[in-house]
Amino acid sequence: MAFSPEYLAELNLLTQFGSSSTQEGIKVHQHSASEETVKAAERLHQKGLITQQDGGYLTSLGSEAVELTQKLQSILSSQ
Repeated sequence: MAFSPEYLAELNLLTQFGSSSTQEGIKVHQHSASEETVKAAERLHQKGLITQQDGGYLTSLGSEAVELTQKLQSILSSQ
């Protein structure tokens, strides 16, 4: 199964979160972010990975997802 554009947008948004601190959040501004990013934030919130519809902080599940996303990114970028 290939990653859908929606999943890729969610993964890209997850990479915006810092993994070193749970106190680092992000804000997705509806007036300046792409529609794809705004919708990705909404989906991540519905899935319980972030605390707010427009970003906020990672939940514990979100922290785990960021860690896994970073590992996958590292594996795919190694030569």
